[in-house]
Amino acid sequence: MSHDRLERLRQLNRTRFKRHTGIYPETFAEMEIVLDQRERSKKKSGRPPALNTAQQLLLTLEFWREYRTFAHVGHDWNIHETTVQRTVERV
Repeated sequence: MSHDRLERLRQLNRTRFKRHTGIYPETFAEMEIVLDQRERSKKKSGRPPALNTAQQLLLTLEFWREYRTFAHVGHDWNIHETTVQRTVERV
């Protein structure tokens, strides 16, 4: 489900993308690159994340944009609210 959400978002035009996320697609791509670089530079590996970097970024932007509870965001993304909290704090 979350993968479909990301793909649908990437198909939106520039204005609708910004209206949904609060940032332009170019900024989203730059932020995704920075987060990918940070993830690759980590020394320790651990449990793989429930969402990939782009999904984590989108989840965080949706939380900031809509300011819903972690429980509501987690329900929409089909993950636990604690995972949402850790993701938002990390991003």
